[in-house]
Amino acid sequence: MTSAMTTKNKKDGIDPVTLTVIEKGLQQVCSEMDLVHEKTSFSPVISESFDRSNGIYGLGNGRVISQGVMGLPIFIGVMQETTRSVIDYRDDLEDGDVILVNDPYLGGTHLMDVKMVKPFYYKGKIWCYLSNTGHWPDTGGMVPGGFNSTATEIHQEGLRIPPVKLMRQGTMDQDVVRIVLANIRVSEERIGDIKAQIAALDAGARRLTGLIDRYGQETVESAIAELEDRSEQMMRAHIDTIPDGTYCGTAYMDSDGVVNEPLEINVEIAVNGSDIAFDLSKSSPPCMGPMNSVWATTLSSIYVAIKHIFPDVPVNAGCFRPIKVEEPKGTFIYAEYPRPVAGCAAEVSQRIMEAVFLALADAIPGKLFAAPAGTSGNISLGGFDPEDERNYIMYYFSGGGYGGWWSGDGITNGCSTIGISKSQPVEVLEQRYPVIFDHYSIREHSGGAGKYRGGFGVSYKVRMLRGSGTASFLMEHGKFGPPGILGGEEGACNEIRVCRNGQIIEPEHVSKGEGFTLGPGDWVEVLTPGGGGYGLPEARSEELTKRDEKRGY
Repeated sequence: MTSAMTTKNKKDGIDPVTLTVIEKGLQQVCSEMDLVHEKTSFSPVISESFDRSNGIYGLGNGRVISQGVMGLPIFIGVMQETTRSVIDYRDDLEDGDVILVNDPYLGGTHLMDVKMVKPFYYKGKIWCYLSNTGHWPDTGGMVPGGFNSTATEIHQEGLRIPPVKLMRQGTMDQDVVRIVLANIRVSEERIGDIKAQIAALDAGARRLTGLIDRYGQETVESAIAELEDRSEQMMRAHIDTIPDGTYCGTAYMDSDGVVNEPLEINVEIAVNGSDIAFDLSKSSPPCMGPMNSVWATTLSSIYVAIKHIFPDVPVNAGCFRPIKVEEPKGTFIYAEYPRPVAGCAAEVSQRIMEAVFLALADAIPGKLFAAPAGTSGNISLGGFDPEDERNYIMYYFSGGGYGGWWSGDGITNGCSTIGISKSQPVEVLEQRYPVIFDHYSIREHSGGAGKYRGGFGVSYKVRMLRGSGTASFLMEHGKFGPPGILGGEEGACNEIRVCRNGQIIEPEHVSKGEGFTLGPGDWVEVLTPGGGGYGLPEARSEELTKRDEKRGY
């Protein structure tokens, strides 16, 4: 986009109706990409749980132009960095090319989040990039599903793919596909997921072409510039409501999966007018296990935390302009090769957000909430099903309680704070895998007490019916419950129990473990955290207490 176009736009303006239609049109392009991706994927984690995202990204720096309303929020900032890395890495992109990449150190998350970037050409010239991410249930590595809690280097976690051309001018490179499929489990399903991602990008290209054809290239570019400026103005107006000053927050992780000691995330937030700056340099040093976080994930975690506090600001690069984040080099939230990172996107990101929430709770209590469950509850089970005579990998994540807030109790069984995803229906899992869920229920008493209590987590037990499987877990909040604020109490901690041959085992690292071999009749039970409480428990009204009693809580 040229500066001349931006200046012309600011001088002449663009009529509000056209601006709104183009804004919603860009969102619809991304949302349609999400739907194609979802409906054509083979993996239930994408088709049922929506663990995916699609977006439009700008030339030069890969800035986010638009993202679908049902895309996972954590990928807002991540895919900016992914697209930017592809731009820097490849100078040979042509119309019809699609780049495949999952390298965490090149604007990524963990290896299971596999990304594709497609240069979008309009009338023979590159205009922007279309990018997406899908969580593949497996990319190889030491354990089925990729959530290896004891990895000490990235190579133990699975196949790492630099930006390579999967599609060359519209033709799939079969050699690249063969290399990928030869290094992952249950490869016959992954080819379906690969084609689903490509189909989503193709759908986006068609719809975006139609949008530009309708309104004209200059008008759409002017609208994008105006939308970015307006998002910046809205974000600055919100930040300006935070009293100037420096605020500190600390969140704790149970362990890194290898060394059984907590990790600290320390954030210092400096607010000056409509500018806000984040310093995480006092966090724990790099860890041995897979709970390191790469820069793209750490940065996006800050963005998503601020969006949770000020949710009405439209998503585009403009809303991030007032936010400055120092690179926390020398800490576990700035992972460099070859540090393992399996837990960064699903777990570390949520602790970073929790530290931000706690830091700002006293400054803007009328806009903050107590800590949510803050864990995705990752569990993977892989093995052989003798009835279907095939290998399988089941990846599952579950919800937990949200924190109480200034006007009410927290949500029960809410999704992770980094996503808009949902747990896969147990009926679907029981049809596809040799398991049965003995129970799935609200985990009562798990919400932190307060004037407004935290929401409840969930409790479930999954039992093997036949064959064998190996279970692995990568969760959080097993030692430290989600904190309350303003006098509220913390929510219940995460709990995992494994029963093998009638003997119940609890993982040494409480919320993490791997290599649990299960046979028919063996089971895993998970109790997810409740949210923290908001305000003093004694300030809770009699009406709310009676309401809980009436509902049977």
